[in-house]
Amino acid sequence: MNNFYLTVFLAAVSQTALANKNSSPNIVLIMCDDMGFSDLGCYGSEIRTPNIDKLAQEGVRFSQFKNTGRSCPSRAALLTGRYQHQAGLGWMAEVDEHRPGYRGQIDKEYPTIAEIMKSGGYSTYMSGKWHVTTTGGYDSPNGSYPVQRGFDRYYGCLHGGGSYYKPSPVYNDLEKVNNLPDDYYYTNAITDSAVCFVDRHNTENPMFLYVAHYAPHLPLQAPEEYVMKCIERYKVGYDVLRRQRFEKQKELGIVPTDIELPIFNKEFGGKRPSWEDLSKEQQEKWVRDMATYSAMIEIMDEGIGKLVDAIKKKGMYENTVFIFLSDNGATDEGGYIGQLMSDLSNTPYRSYKKWVFQGGTSTPFILTYGDRNKNKMKGKICNQPAHIIDVIPTCMALGNVSYPDNFSHNDLEGKNLLPASEGKAIESRTLYFEHQSSCAIIDGSWKLVKANRDEQWELIDLKTDPFETTDLSAQYPDKVEELESKWIEWANTHKVFPLENKPWTERINFYKAKNSNQTGK
Repeated sequence: MNNFYLTVFLAAVSQTALANKNSSPNIVLIMCDDMGFSDLGCYGSEIRTPNIDKLAQEGVRFSQFKNTGRSCPSRAALLTGRYQHQAGLGWMAEVDEHRPGYRGQIDKEYPTIAEIMKSGGYSTYMSGKWHVTTTGGYDSPNGSYPVQRGFDRYYGCLHGGGSYYKPSPVYNDLEKVNNLPDDYYYTNAITDSAVCFVDRHNTENPMFLYVAHYAPHLPLQAPEEYVMKCIERYKVGYDVLRRQRFEKQKELGIVPTDIELPIFNKEFGGKRPSWEDLSKEQQEKWVRDMATYSAMIEIMDEGIGKLVDAIKKKGMYENTVFIFLSDNGATDEGGYIGQLMSDLSNTPYRSYKKWVFQGGTSTPFILTYGDRNKNKMKGKICNQPAHIIDVIPTCMALGNVSYPDNFSHNDLEGKNLLPASEGKAIESRTLYFEHQSSCAIIDGSWKLVKANRDEQWELIDLKTDPFETTDLSAQYPDKVEELESKWIEWANTHKVFPLENKPWTERINFYKAKNSNQTGK
């Protein structure tokens, strides 16, 4: 080939690569923290989430999307596309147990979603909660900070909790941010940094933006003017609101219309209290706390509206895909009143964050194209099972991105959800769960589940009993044995064993005493 034709050929290749890069959609992945299945307006709630609802109305909502049941494991699965134990975060980032599957941060042998998308020509940004670096590694960068794992820019907190007004430490890339302003509020700061990344983005490259909101995780903190806007709607109590949410879910097609709303007495030690059973003081606390929780979600939704506006102003909206989900179900960590709040938030499901019953592992999941013509199931519900490990394959398919050559483990178990978002069937598979020795397997319509390693398995037929009210294990012992064998095989091949059942503080202290090196290296 002479120089002239070589020049023409190389120019054509270059133009093709540029065209492919420019045609790849921007992806905005938004995940909130500890929000229940029914806490969005588009999933049945009285909480006012017009911006998220609009995304849902334009796109598709999944009714059977599952997470891992807890923050760190869900983030590890989201970021690596693998079950959390495989990625090294089978429990929490609070301690490195120095045993496979439980290192307290994501393993460097697996690329993150940012590293994958970056290899495909994307500019990558993250704003918000990280929580996949070992707590002992916060003093200085240990190789697992966001900008060390594929993100071009990062703003937020590495840890999993703390004040909304004075979170610490806050990082800007690798630098700690000191002297936060007096009017600082973490949710707004997450929004503002995400908007800043959009404003400064060079549109020659497609954008991958991960917005990891801390809201509505405890502590319950929100500006008073937002709380007061929500107070009145909660004075009717949780029994009325729970019924209203359930009926709206039926209207939306999120739950079957021919099924009754269950009352979960077992979770309350035998009998769930009615609203009238509470004292006046308890009712007032529930109203106030629920209004604050609602305000925290509404502030987040307001920020998502600002982010969408920034993307429109940048001229990127038509070529942007939005994905929204929660990391796990609502929590009962707020004591008795907190449990009654989560009983509403997780409507109609059983149990809470950190257990792998439906209430702990069920999350809203919304996928929306800015280009309305690409939303094949506009405003509809997808009832196919999906899992948080499916996010990476879906993003790779959106961006036509391949697995990076410099990582050897390319055996992703997740599925591309784009066909499902278009109304097409995706290949059925078995889903597995374990957190803090709460275990489950979903195989077709069957679910085998238990609260912890010392409890007996419960066998549930999700087709007739999606709310896990009736244990069929005594009736179908062969099915229990079959599913238990499958779960054990998965656990053996995914670094799950041995199961640990120590309480939170005892577990952390035990492994810190056993292994003094807690730097995550």
